[in-house]
Amino acid sequence: MPDRPPLHDEAVLMRWMRLEIGKLNEGLVAERKTLRRLLEEEAPSSTTKSGQEYLFDAGLIRQLGEQLPPDLHRRLKLPMLFYFDMTVGGSCFLTEEAAMEALQHLGEISHLRRMREGRLWFAKPIAYDLMNRYPTVIQIVMR
Repeated sequence: MPDRPPLHDEAVLMRWMRLEIGKLNEGLVAERKTLRRLLEEEAPSSTTKSGQEYLFDAGLIRQLGEQLPPDLHRRLKLPMLFYFDMTVGGSCFLTEEAAMEALQHLGEISHLRRMREGRLWFAKPIAYDLMNRYPTVIQIVMR
């Protein structure tokens, strides 16, 4: 078809990538809950953007409740979201101070780390390691 743009056209690739990223993000929790609220639930859960039930690891939620101060119970929304931007190859970022403070309290990152311009940057391998240590309470958002 002569009117169809070539597949190597950057605009075509970006549209296709956005569609695929949208599919990946359907598994994200639609309503994030505070740690306090999840601690009150017998089976801590939420719903994904696609409408599926998302179950949190109840033992991990209790563990976070024991290890984190009460102030963070009401401010920390779970899951914590790490943003992966397709224009930034090896890094990702958090955008919430409460998530940064929680990771500092848990000893996962230094208390000297600070957000810059509303973002706290991580190397992707560190984010993957944190996901393995804290399953269900960290999700990756593709952008």
